[in-house]
Amino acid sequence: MARKDLGRDDSQTKLNRRNFLTGVAVAGAAVTAAPGANAATSAETPAASPRPSALPPTAKMAAAETGTPAELKHEGGKPGSDFMVDVIKTLDIKYLPCNPASSFRALHESLIDYGKNTSPEFLTCMHEESAVGMAHGYFKIAGKPLMTLVHGTVGLQHAAMGIYNAWCDRVPVIVVGGNDLDAAHRPPGVPTFHSAQDINALVRDFTKWDDTPTSPQHFAQSMVRMYKTAMTPPYGPVMMSLDAGLQQEPMRDYGGEKLYIPRYVPSSPPQGDTGAVKEAAKLLVNAERPVIVVDRAARTPNGIKLLVELAELLQAAVVDQGGRMNFPKTHYLNRPPNVIGPADVIIGMELSDFWAVVNGYVDNGDHGIGFNETKIKPGTKLISINSVELITKSNYQDFQRFQVVDVSMPADAEATLPALIEAVKSAIPDSRKDAIAKRGEAFRKASANGRENVRKAAALSWDASPISTARLCMELWGQIKDLDWSLVASEGNVSNWPNRLWPMEKHHHWLGRSGGYGVGYGAPASVGAALANRDLGRFSVSIQGDGDLMYAPGVLWTAARHKIPLLSVMHNNRGYHQEVMHVQRLANFRNRVVYNGNDLSPLGTSIENPDIEYHKLAESMGWWAKGPIKDPADLGPALKEAIAVVKSGQPALLNVWTQPR
Repeated sequence: MARKDLGRDDSQTKLNRRNFLTGVAVAGAAVTAAPGANAATSAETPAASPRPSALPPTAKMAAAETGTPAELKHEGGKPGSDFMVDVIKTLDIKYLPCNPASSFRALHESLIDYGKNTSPEFLTCMHEESAVGMAHGYFKIAGKPLMTLVHGTVGLQHAAMGIYNAWCDRVPVIVVGGNDLDAAHRPPGVPTFHSAQDINALVRDFTKWDDTPTSPQHFAQSMVRMYKTAMTPPYGPVMMSLDAGLQQEPMRDYGGEKLYIPRYVPSSPPQGDTGAVKEAAKLLVNAERPVIVVDRAARTPNGIKLLVELAELLQAAVVDQGGRMNFPKTHYLNRPPNVIGPADVIIGMELSDFWAVVNGYVDNGDHGIGFNETKIKPGTKLISINSVELITKSNYQDFQRFQVVDVSMPADAEATLPALIEAVKSAIPDSRKDAIAKRGEAFRKASANGRENVRKAAALSWDASPISTARLCMELWGQIKDLDWSLVASEGNVSNWPNRLWPMEKHHHWLGRSGGYGVGYGAPASVGAALANRDLGRFSVSIQGDGDLMYAPGVLWTAARHKIPLLSVMHNNRGYHQEVMHVQRLANFRNRVVYNGNDLSPLGTSIENPDIEYHKLAESMGWWAKGPIKDPADLGPALKEAIAVVKSGQPALLNVWTQPR
């Protein structure tokens, strides 16, 4: 295949893949054979080019690294990977975050040369888990999935935690794993260790669907099916094992069958049964104290509007569990979980754990976290709308304990809301309207009192050093409040102050958490979400945990390399504080003192001595950075400076020393 690139004309660039790679091998052999001659020439001829800092590979090295010439000996015809790019382009996948590897080198080359590195654009990542995390965060802003490529068994194992997070968080990610299936032609050594009969088995328990195409036409059908499956609620990651030979070999005549690319047509989300919707509406309308509990109910901005409409019709309290931005935090019907106890009807929408809504958590010391007696009153009616019932699997039991409900709808909550709203409107008699309105007035008063109490709590330790998490969040809010802002990652480790204090009202204001609670999600997901926000002209901010960043610090380089503006404010409490408290609770329960040895910091949970200089780490990867900031008086000016940098199009990090929570 001819190439036109780097400003050269055709006569300079007519090199096919095999000739190019063979040329590299020959050049390597020449350099290796006569190093002394090259050195002498350089010394005697001042005009000669200086010796490179890294020598080209030898013929043996090139063969091992590239598989030349044996693997790429077939010539003529359109490469299979070029056709694969044609298929991928029909799905309008904008970016491809990826750590490069040999098992998908053919598709990689086709994407950047044949596909001109557009739709998708290749984004270089330092780790497969970061690539999946970026795709995860991107979707929660853009509402469109990204694709990533992983390398056989080892790359997929690196990516597995990110895929599991996406599964638990109901986020579509398209994962394609390179593999060398044919053992008779598989290169010996590393490619064999990195291949398997069924790499998909590594993640099958937490993906919606997977396949292993055996022909180009099979790939076309499976790729469109993967996209369609991932994007049908409940959303989820999908997986494909893609043979290296199928990518590299030229297209063949498959019995006269003409290749085609199936057209993608979105599936309609599953909606609740009409009879169940009417029954639920009747229960809600006749309730004295109805409560709506939501987790991942609002898939889109319209989901928030629909939920507000339902809540206002019923004047029902809404408890948002934070899996997404489901309900405006400033709305008077947004209430804390203590409204659940007196409820006579509870409707749960896309709940990960309905059991915990009904039963309270309790710390049982040596036995860990358990449950109290039921916290709802006898006779309370329970309604569930949950699409996850449609994809429940047995091994990874993220669906939690079984909860008996009175009305169960295995359906997408957002898609069911319009019908439920209409059913509620039809079911409300005139005799109930005054009672419903009075309920709303009571909530208005309670909401005003609650906001004032939160402000008072936030003022405690305002001038403390290290800086209180409440001050960190409020100083940050003061600087971004006039921008079109998006909090792209916060795992709740700052006492949930943003959700308690910031006027979160729009879908992009809060993206929820990781799903699987995997440490290492925050930084990559923030970069991915900031990428989507960059295209929308929106300001992205992350409150970044210190332990979380150290799982995947390489994503900082990806953000700098691809000019992804993001303000990352470190919640640097110098430890895995949740685990500090777990160990302390157990020590208290057992009447023991936590052993520190000769170190004042908690053993096995602190991140200090030495202290990590996150600002220097970020600077080394191309970020503007500043810190450590320990005096609260310095925080506001530093934030202002960093925000100006991000608005100019660069990522910026502030290393802020904070209180534990």
